[in-house]
Amino acid sequence: MRYERLILIFVFFISCNSEKDGTENSSESEVLNNIKYDISAILDKFETREGFSYSLNNNNITFNTDNLPNHTSPYWPTSSNLYEEYNGSNSNFRINPNKIEAQNITITVPKNPSESIIKLATSLGAIGVARNGVVFYNQYAGPNNQPLTNEINSFDQWLGHPTGQSAYHYHIEPLYLTQQYGEDSFLGLLADGFPVYGPVENGEKVTNNNLDSYHGHTHVTDDFPDGIYHYHITDEDPYINGNGFYGNPGNISN
Repeated sequence: MRYERLILIFVFFISCNSEKDGTENSSESEVLNNIKYDISAILDKFETREGFSYSLNNNNITFNTDNLPNHTSPYWPTSSNLYEEYNGSNSNFRINPNKIEAQNITITVPKNPSESIIKLATSLGAIGVARNGVVFYNQYAGPNNQPLTNEINSFDQWLGHPTGQSAYHYHIEPLYLTQQYGEDSFLGLLADGFPVYGPVENGEKVTNNNLDSYHGHTHVTDDFPDGIYHYHITDEDPYINGNGFYGNPGNISN
């Protein structure tokens, strides 16, 4: 009888310690999965101008943009001094019938982005903003996840084009920005507040195999010496973003 009591006491002691260890591990995991970054240090990299500005309000950053590219394109009206015939490298280029016109787009992102437990899919339309005020779109040409296979042939020499509503945008690498700032440079933010970088890192080309299913990874960048989760643009589908936002996206309206 005394022997049975000792066994029960021992089992109770082990169970209590196991429960305590599990609680500690859970708390540690919650902290690790809720790291909050501060992206305010990169705001001065945005090319603010008349028609493109941002404001910092408490825990959010609000971008207001007319979405007009600061570079040439065959999609500008011929009367514009930025009009330029297509001179890119795609022999299959076919201009679409749309023209670039000013928009009124507001994108609010968190100043302190963190990983979201529930990863939300990106929608058609704007999913983020490039440093020149032009919006990013996802990897689809239309509803039901239509691929960019044909639409990509309407991208101008800087790899953007306008919608039927005259909204210019980038689905893939914004070539004007990577030529101006470098292929390893900061290119903009997605709506969840996490930065987008170019197709090169530490002198090496970034491939989809280097990235997670959301098209990003976490480590040090020149702008974030303590490390941050960030997306990379690659030359393969899904190009900018994969299976959705890594963080919790803010509001986008136009």
